[in-house]
Amino acid sequence: MSEHIPALQVVVPLLAAPICFMILNNRMAWLFATLVSWLSFAMAIMLVMEVKDGTVLRYEFGGWAPPWGIEYSVDILNAYVLLIVSGIAAVVFPYSWKSIQKEIPESHYRIYFTAMLLCLAGLLGMTITGDAFNLFVLLEISSLSSYTLISLGRDRRALTASFQYLIMGTIGATFILIGIGLLYALTGTLNMADLAVRIPPLEGSRTLEAAFAFLIVGFGLKLAMFPLHLWLPNAYAFAPSAVSAFIGSTATKVAIYALLRFLFTIFGTKFSFDYMQVHWLLMPLAVVSIMFASIVAVFQDGIKRLLAYSSVAQIGYMLLGISLVNVTGLTGTLLHLFNHALMKGGLFLTLGAVAYQIGNTRVKSVAGLGQAMPFTMGAFVVGALSLIGVPLTVGFISKWYLILATLEKGYWPLTVLILISSLIAVVYTWRIIETAYFQDRPADAPPVSEAPLSLLIPAWTLIAANLYFGINSSLSTELASSAATMLFGGNL
Repeated sequence: MSEHIPALQVVVPLLAAPICFMILNNRMAWLFATLVSWLSFAMAIMLVMEVKDGTVLRYEFGGWAPPWGIEYSVDILNAYVLLIVSGIAAVVFPYSWKSIQKEIPESHYRIYFTAMLLCLAGLLGMTITGDAFNLFVLLEISSLSSYTLISLGRDRRALTASFQYLIMGTIGATFILIGIGLLYALTGTLNMADLAVRIPPLEGSRTLEAAFAFLIVGFGLKLAMFPLHLWLPNAYAFAPSAVSAFIGSTATKVAIYALLRFLFTIFGTKFSFDYMQVHWLLMPLAVVSIMFASIVAVFQDGIKRLLAYSSVAQIGYMLLGISLVNVTGLTGTLLHLFNHALMKGGLFLTLGAVAYQIGNTRVKSVAGLGQAMPFTMGAFVVGALSLIGVPLTVGFISKWYLILATLEKGYWPLTVLILISSLIAVVYTWRIIETAYFQDRPADAPPVSEAPLSLLIPAWTLIAANLYFGINSSLSTELASSAATMLFGGNL
């Protein structure tokens, strides 16, 4: 059975989705979906253990040898991303049962769990597949289920946000499909390892350049790269809390992984950075993204929307690490994939607990919650410190690597930029903390009690991980560093 784990990583949640929909008892559907998420996490851990020494696992579907058949390829990079996605799912699924009771009509519970499993399967499949067209198909599975999940939000604006995401996501997927189609027309193959061999001799081809451009724009839309980020703030703000936590922690991370896979291993570093000079496109966009989104976050009234703009800024950090074109910068990017999933997942889960108790997550509505909900707001404070990049949190580790990378390249203005953006993060997180701890509850506000344990335990699991991996970062740093070294080595 162990040799089939690469396939089962995707097949299990994919087949579990229709089974979940057929389970008429909502609670049983939730338990079943939660069990599947834990099984996916266990398989991801097994894959990481298999490949952390540099081994590459390959799985041929139907016994068809690549490039004729679809191949799943697992190396240290995608095993690392599989761990992030499945780990977040393993925390969000248990959290969901209580959270959705006040955010989604009971008649839609099965739709929610089914769509969550489909989204999980799509994201895991995008990460593990070794076939470019298969990546597109799984991207669409995750995207279509995401549109459904966002539309389940109780605010009618969730429908508008979902539709906006659908339009932008469809444009992005079309660009990706055109890029993959051009590569197929040029090389006659869709297998990623085969593409990596056939593309280098084609340098100078206009078709290859066009494919590269289409793919950069397509993945830029999917990962919310400035100025293609317009779908993200509303999607995160109006989706149910558990959906915001899951998508905010995983979807953009997988899109960044896909971008890295194409830049470094399919097109190769020589074509991407020496010939196409893509880093000179990514760097200014990353700088603007970091500063613009951080400043906009300061003026948001809704905390979920504030965190959404913060996510755009954090994506800017990841793109900045890529644009530095050195191992240290790429290590910082990969570390931030992991660390941002922990910090933003934990923050959205704490906001879900707030929404469960008071019905909304506006800044002014959390007045006095520091005393009324001490464990919930305590978790938020730790998550906020991590978002800022305070030492002993995961946010400090990845920002430290990015600072080292900018100094290594001699780009000290970028070092200053990272420090300034961290100070802006202090401003927008302090607004919430100040309101919660230094303002009293309105006299006419109903009494508020602490959130249920079924919401606190998952939230604190991610918040505690922020502290653990901030104090002992050896595991995440080792995996990220190994993956970065592998990418610059050109291995697939």
